[in-house]
Amino acid sequence: MSIFEHPAGSYKKIFETCEELAEPLPTTVTGRIPSYLRGSLLRLGPGLFEVGDEPFYHLFDGQAFMHKFDFKNGQVTYFNKFIRTDAYVRAITEKRVVITEFGTFAYPDPCKNIFSRFFSYFKGVEVTDNCLVNVYPIGEDFYAVTETNYITKVNTDTLETLKKVDMCNYVNINGVTAHPHIEADGTVYNIGNCMGKGATLAYNIKEIKNLPHLFLILSFGMSENYFVFVETPVKINLLKFLSAWSIRGSNYMDCFESNEAQGTNFHIAKKSPGEYIDLKFKGAAIGMFHHINTYEDDGFLVVDLCAWKGFEFVYNYLWLANLRANWDEVKKAAMMAPQPEVRRYVIPLDVHKEEQGKNLVSLPYTTATATMHSDGMVWLEPEVLFSGPRQAFEFPQIDYKRHGGRNYTYAYALGLNHFIPDRICKLNVKTKETWVWQEPDSYPSEPLFVQNPDGVDEDDGNLSDPMTTIRRGHDLYTHTPRNAPLGFRKN
Repeated sequence: MSIFEHPAGSYKKIFETCEELAEPLPTTVTGRIPSYLRGSLLRLGPGLFEVGDEPFYHLFDGQAFMHKFDFKNGQVTYFNKFIRTDAYVRAITEKRVVITEFGTFAYPDPCKNIFSRFFSYFKGVEVTDNCLVNVYPIGEDFYAVTETNYITKVNTDTLETLKKVDMCNYVNINGVTAHPHIEADGTVYNIGNCMGKGATLAYNIKEIKNLPHLFLILSFGMSENYFVFVETPVKINLLKFLSAWSIRGSNYMDCFESNEAQGTNFHIAKKSPGEYIDLKFKGAAIGMFHHINTYEDDGFLVVDLCAWKGFEFVYNYLWLANLRANWDEVKKAAMMAPQPEVRRYVIPLDVHKEEQGKNLVSLPYTTATATMHSDGMVWLEPEVLFSGPRQAFEFPQIDYKRHGGRNYTYAYALGLNHFIPDRICKLNVKTKETWVWQEPDSYPSEPLFVQNPDGVDEDDGNLSDPMTTIRRGHDLYTHTPRNAPLGFRKN
């Protein structure tokens, strides 16, 4: 696989602020759009990277911007709009950062007198509702979401913001992941964290509400009968978090800690009746944000995920100053980051203490191992399905409708070249064969696999992926009519 170089730095365009459209615009179609590709593709990501004279500093600080692609009769129209969250509306109104974001601290209003500014530090945590990470359905409605307790209902026809919803009013949580699982009947499964006395739900099935740290989880695995939660060494220091705004004047990024010695813990729970499996599964330290797929096979759970080798928090490398740097500096910084890999872990569901010291995995098609130690802990060693030098396979997709939670063959993903998205990847998880699409100065986002309704093979379908292409010596040209920044998730 050849690796593109980007000496001209054209990737910097995808980290620039966008402008809203007044109405949908037609696009130019090259080739033929399959007749079965109909409906709307929604894309969500950051679109505003500064307000007034104040910049946002981290990739996950940019204000939520929704894109919509309508497919009809072989043609495509494009529309976009900022989500009118409190964070966005107040920032635009006051021309400054008003609510602290992931990596940007919101300073008190400089127009207030010194006493008002002093007491504003002690109002407690004002959690952001900047829902820039994902959009998914709940019933017949669609919600833009992030990792906090706020989700935002949107009108998918007009992209108008309808209602801010506080999940704390419905379930006992302080935050939820932005990557739920959705079953064929529309049932939505998600996992949240909770802090404080009386909490009944946490990231960990066991109660961890009295511990001073809460582990970071951005997604989870789900098979037909089990949930899998991967506890990485990256932790949120709750004492730092609760005092961050009121005492220290800091942001979310300041509250993360990581300890290599802890390793990675794998927690398993049954979907019904919601029973936690009280066995210790452990592996070497990794960073992990996205599961690819999880399925059951002959008494084992097969867990495929996108990993970052080691204990360091990968978000440390996603500061906008790093991503906007010249190409040599981008590569230099990425070489210090953890190495990305696609990994397969195999977890035995039937464990007996007399089997100490031997590999418990008997599946013939994997080299992943699980070995019981004398203390009853089962140590997991993965099989690496893909690894390239600073070439990440991230934001993964599969044929979720037919193969989510089931044995499968193909995965698709956005390829990150030293953290710059410049390719679309396809991986055969059985043979480890890979295919790559890339063009010079083209920057895709997360792909969406749409199954051919008449197809037989698992990979018979269409990959839809809006992307930005930079033409040297010309204005910005995109597969959409306007500048479209990096998108995170879609539906």
